[in-house]
Amino acid sequence: MDVIIRNEREGDYRAVEGVVREAFWNLYVPGCTEHFIVHNLRKSGDFIPELDFVAEKKGQIVGQIVYSRGVIRDKEGGEYKVISFGPVSVLPAFQKQGIGSSLITHTINLVRDMGFLAICIYGDPRYYNRFGFRCGEKYEVKTEDDKYAVALLVLELKQGSLGTGGRFIESLSLPFDPGKFAEYDASFPFKEKIETDSQQEFKLLSSLRY
Repeated sequence: MDVIIRNEREGDYRAVEGVVREAFWNLYVPGCTEHFIVHNLRKSGDFIPELDFVAEKKGQIVGQIVYSRGVIRDKEGGEYKVISFGPVSVLPAFQKQGIGSSLITHTINLVRDMGFLAICIYGDPRYYNRFGFRCGEKYEVKTEDDKYAVALLVLELKQGSLGTGGRFIESLSLPFDPGKFAEYDASFPFKEKIETDSQQEFKLLSSLRY
């Protein structure tokens, strides 16, 4: 693929946020907010810089992945430290070339070496099953509001490490101020917000909770 995977540097921040914006624009909702999430996450104590990577092709950043800390809280109030990745994105012109898969595989291998117990994400099981992720119900892992969700996926890195499961709680350090977001997003080139078929599919997947 002639793609280099390397750690993100401070000088990459704006370009990376632009990649995220292009990748997610109108994908799940009209417009997107994922680039603002990345912008805020780097300032969070839950951000894991060692697992913050970009994919570079011929000097251009074409993809990225970022990780943050979370917990699974069991019924007795005990907590298991886990991590989550996202957003993970690839510029539309470079999608379906294996770049996203390379970023995920590369970082999962690092996560194992770093001794983390599990990775929990929200995503489409039809895509993430190939990396070993399974629906949270397999491990009795529920959403923060105590529901099983088809989109809540778990990759257990050490067998039995999650005990009897519990509620997955994502990073609590992701501030989202609508006014600040509007000002931030306006600093990027204008893009039209439209409704798409992928948004309807996302709504359906997100609604599969029980």
